[in-house]
Amino acid sequence: MEQRETALEGGLRTDQDTYHDAFARFLAGTDEKTTTHAYLDQVVNRLPTRRVFIDVGPADGVTTRHVGRFFQHTVCIEPSAPMRQALARTCPDAVVLADPVLQARPGVSADLALLSHVLYYVPRRDWVKTVQRIMEWVEPSGTFLVLLQKPDNACMRMVHHFTGKRFDLEELADELAATSCGLIGDVRLDTVPARYRSTDVDETVAVAGFHLSVPKDHSGNSAPLAREAVKEYVQQHFKTGERDYCINHDQQVLRIERPAS
Repeated sequence: MEQRETALEGGLRTDQDTYHDAFARFLAGTDEKTTTHAYLDQVVNRLPTRRVFIDVGPADGVTTRHVGRFFQHTVCIEPSAPMRQALARTCPDAVVLADPVLQARPGVSADLALLSHVLYYVPRRDWVKTVQRIMEWVEPSGTFLVLLQKPDNACMRMVHHFTGKRFDLEELADELAATSCGLIGDVRLDTVPARYRSTDVDETVAVAGFHLSVPKDHSGNSAPLAREAVKEYVQQHFKTGERDYCINHDQQVLRIERPAS
């Protein structure tokens, strides 16, 4: 995934440093990695074989490293040059391909494939095509996981409030169930809980800005949001005590099994 600017103006920069700072603050205050890794461990434990793991859009590779230790080989699809540099440090043994997903040719079949928090940056019209492409790389009886935030959690209600955007894997599940490509077997939706907590309002506003950096369209013409409007929203919806803030950002997981051959 390429650099994504923070969505706020007025007191916050909109450069790469600001984006990464807000992302680091978010990771420091959320239990997302802990709950997600626990869920992924359960999925891995149910797999019949663990030869190849393919991670599409792995970013810095922290989750890739966690899951990849269970597999003989790890392949990453990551078009972003800065993220590939991070991957080289985090997952030095992984094979990393720079091609976009629709052009990539990993040359292996995965027992597990993962697409985590990437579809926000893919045009909605390309979701089914993207999933079908990755399913071509999944071994018969293998598993493909797609993660996004639940559309009705507190964080995504904020995103919808400010941007009008809604991302719903249930809609995608219905569309995939209606296809006849032969790649889609059992399809189900799981929920993985996640909470961000902070005692600093400015930090919470910065983290809100990170989430609001989800593109409003794919033309790159979206105007930044006023910081004071976001701060007012944070105070109204995320404040849980005199100095305490909490953002529910439960995740939705679309779990797709490829039929046995």
